[in-house]
Amino acid sequence: MRTLLAGFAALTLLASPAFAAEPAAAPDRPLPDAAQEARAQALFKDVRCVVCQHESIADSPAGIAGDMRQRIREEIASGDTDAAVRDDLVRLYGDYILFTPPVRGGTWLLWFGPLLLVLLGAAALIAFGRRKAVESAPLSPDEERRLADLLQSETVRPDPDATAPHDGR
Repeated sequence: MRTLLAGFAALTLLASPAFAAEPAAAPDRPLPDAAQEARAQALFKDVRCVVCQHESIADSPAGIAGDMRQRIREEIASGDTDAAVRDDLVRLYGDYILFTPPVRGGTWLLWFGPLLLVLLGAAALIAFGRRKAVESAPLSPDEERRLADLLQSETVRPDPDATAPHDGR
């Protein structure tokens, strides 16, 4: 029984996170040509990490960001232009991958939607500002006489809970 317990304890200890192997991450190796590496670094800042929120692959520690950096370096080393690298990334991940997506039918609302909302809001404010106030018709002499009679009669009394604005309270 003791050997069974000792074996179970050893198995539990070996399965703990302290003994877990870290995944092998490919190190970021810069390109030997400084001009190509500068192009790659510039592209890294323009490409969004698909895992991180609003972070470029240049700043992201995520594994997929490292894979994307390596892919961009390989494409640049093979002689692809920056536009070809961007097109390849858009083909794989969609327009979301770029911090500045191209202006086309699918992204028109993304580019011009905020401006359209501001213009619509301004137009609504101008329209409401120019709207004429509705003027009430003056009381007829008969209505004025009835109002004066009501105010002087005892059936209409002021609200005891209401206070005048200048009564000193």
